[in-house]
Amino acid sequence: MFKNVFGSGFLVRTAHVILTWVITLILFLHDTELRKQEETGQLVQPVLFVLLVLVSVLLYFGVSLMDPGFILSDDSDLQQPMRSKHCQTCQHCVRRYDHHCPWIENCVGEKNHRWFVLYLAVQLLVLLWGLHIAWTGFSYVPTWQLWLHTNGVLLAVAVLLALLSLIVLLLLGSHLYLVSLNTTTWEFMSRHRISYLKHCGADENPFDRGTFHNLWGFFCVWGTVVWEQVYFREGSDQV
Repeated sequence: MFKNVFGSGFLVRTAHVILTWVITLILFLHDTELRKQEETGQLVQPVLFVLLVLVSVLLYFGVSLMDPGFILSDDSDLQQPMRSKHCQTCQHCVRRYDHHCPWIENCVGEKNHRWFVLYLAVQLLVLLWGLHIAWTGFSYVPTWQLWLHTNGVLLAVAVLLALLSLIVLLLLGSHLYLVSLNTTTWEFMSRHRISYLKHCGADENPFDRGTFHNLWGFFCVWGTVVWEQVYFREGSDQV
């Protein structure tokens, strides 16, 4: 189920975890509402924040180490299933291939795509909450130079959290949009080169079953889907 922890993505994962906990520590060390609540014995929000950070880290490792849907076979004549693609980085074909993500150093495919979206949602909550906490820690001082000296580290953290929040928000929004259409990043970006899509109209998607059914199938239906059957379902155009 899981790939080798000490593979090529070890440094990326280590850097991600270290950065996450360093930022969390900074938010606790500065005079933020998190630290004030901790000092006064109000531990509900500090504990919830740490738990949410921990959940985000566990989800990160889950999607980065999970099998995304690799097609493993020694048979060179094996026909590649529809919607799969060979990843040059992973050197494997992936079912319902979405993209290869350098952030998690893994492909996003049929088996881990929903977990990737869940990870993005939790990560966005952590980043926005962390940004709010950082905002509460800025101290007032009479001069600009002294303000930077006093709040410089917290300002750097806030800017980083704001930038990451924007990136994750855009990623989450784009993935939810594509999921609602039952298409993938690869199909959306390269449909003119994909054999089963390039003959379809610009607005035609043979896998689209309506927004509700697309979302339900993505988040709630487990198991491998035979996309050839969906593609050639009764009433669809046989391309």
